[in-house]
Amino acid sequence: MQPSLAMTVHDGVQCVRVTPMQRSSNRSVFVFVVDGLLIDTGCASAQRDLREFYTTSAKDIDQVVLTHSHEDHAGMAAWIVEHMQRPVYIHPNGVALCASKPDYGAYRQKLWGLRQPFRARPLPEQFRSRTHGWRALHTPGHADDHVVLLDEADGRLFCGDLFLAPKTKLIMRHESVPAIMRSLRLVLEEDFQTVFCSHNGPLHHGRRLLMKKLDNLEWLCGEILHRHRQGWPPEAIHAHLFPEKWPIIQISGGEFDSIHIVHSVIREWGEEPPADRE
Repeated sequence: MQPSLAMTVHDGVQCVRVTPMQRSSNRSVFVFVVDGLLIDTGCASAQRDLREFYTTSAKDIDQVVLTHSHEDHAGMAAWIVEHMQRPVYIHPNGVALCASKPDYGAYRQKLWGLRQPFRARPLPEQFRSRTHGWRALHTPGHADDHVVLLDEADGRLFCGDLFLAPKTKLIMRHESVPAIMRSLRLVLEEDFQTVFCSHNGPLHHGRRLLMKKLDNLEWLCGEILHRHRQGWPPEAIHAHLFPEKWPIIQISGGEFDSIHIVHSVIREWGEEPPADRE
């Protein structure tokens, strides 16, 4: 069996790529270590290698900040709290979620493992690592407790799952495209140079990619709302804009589906004239 971790250093940040120990999966998630700060913890399905990494890297980690509470990002937090006694911080919206047993589908459990309950502390909007000041920007849409982390001194942005890909083809049922767009606009107002994505690692031309994602979502919203106001039902809009049927739709029992993009746009903006939207 191949090791589940691959490590690189980019712009002074240790980037650890975590791949679940399943031969059929090409999904990975990153954790980052910088200036005594661990950003996200990785998934429980890679716990054997992650435990070894955290044990040998203990002197480099003073505290943990989670971009959000999903199991691929917080799966090792309970172990870190128990065995390393490091404080774990998350946006206040995620504190109660972290303390409770998560409820998510078997396909997610199989890929990422089981995230155990743990005690998380509310993350302030501003905090410090060993030598740097940070800002946590609340960026809901993918999750209500999602944040991006900005190292203001060096212009490094850790964007969690805000980016993922320049073109959005699928979202989860609970996600909101309008909220994601507002979060992207909020982040793009900031001054940053290097972008670190939780599923892609360091992004070359990160600002440009975030702008490209926002442009694509704006185009999608325009197409959805134009047809909605012509009287097209959501299912017809969906079939026109997203003809491809991705395997994850069936695997997830519909939790991941492109139809959720259509519904989220119509739900928030379907009755508003275009000039009233941001």
